[in-house]
Amino acid sequence: MNQGFKLRFDQMRENAPAQAQPDAQDQATSDRPVYEAASVRNLHLVWLDGRESFLNYAYLVHAEFSHGDDLNEILLNFSGYVVALRGYLLQALFAELVDHLPRVILQEDPRYLATGQVSGPVVTEIMVAKPS
Repeated sequence: MNQGFKLRFDQMRENAPAQAQPDAQDQATSDRPVYEAASVRNLHLVWLDGRESFLNYAYLVHAEFSHGDDLNEILLNFSGYVVALRGYLLQALFAELVDHLPRVILQEDPRYLATGQVSGPVVTEIMVAKPS
């Protein structure tokens, strides 16, 4: 006998012929927690000494980019915190921050940077402070 027929026969016997039976595969996937990327976006900061912190992009109120002779600086004003990023070629990083794209910002040791070989944004200093 066909298994599908048996299920339909059971539904008719229970007087619910149009009731949809949950698929075994659907049940298995609905019981598992979902660990996919959510719409919540965080900025994860990592220092050289291993310290880590994250701030939610939803609380980013104002950002400012300033050119320097050698170093550039990005100031990020979150509600409750001010983050200062200093480094080289940070204009591209600032453009990505406008769109909330960076997930992790790693601090790099300036001792190991060759001056002429820096091709992308390099953050050499990360400071987080509470405004007074």
